[in-house]
Amino acid sequence: GLRIAGMQLLQVSDEFARKHYAVHAGRPLFPGLIKFITSGPAGVMALAGMDAIATTRATMGAPAPGKAASGTIRADFAMDIGFNLVHGSDGPETAAQELALWFGEDEIVSYQRVIDAWIYE
Repeated sequence: GLRIAGMQLLQVSDEFARKHYAVHAGRPLFPGLIKFITSGPAGVMALAGMDAIATTRATMGAPAPGKAASGTIRADFAMDIGFNLVHGSDGPETAAQELALWFGEDEIVSYQRVIDAWIYE
């Protein structure tokens, strides 16, 4: 039931990474998060749909790979909490802030525009 409303592949700058992870500034894991997210290209998606945040977070699994349920992205593919393989907003307010940081308004397809295209094209 989820749909991709926006997607990018980009190289994250140090400055941008610090904005994204600002909530973790001063914590021991902060330098590692910055180093990892800037170490190569990052795939970024805006997902939309009913319960998108909860569904996405369940698919990702717990932040610590050893505590993530089998079959989740973090349990199956992550090695260490410091190498943040996948990130997802934890609530609507955070999602709004993060979407505004990563995407311009014209880079996210609205659900209504998708429905209109299916009906009228």
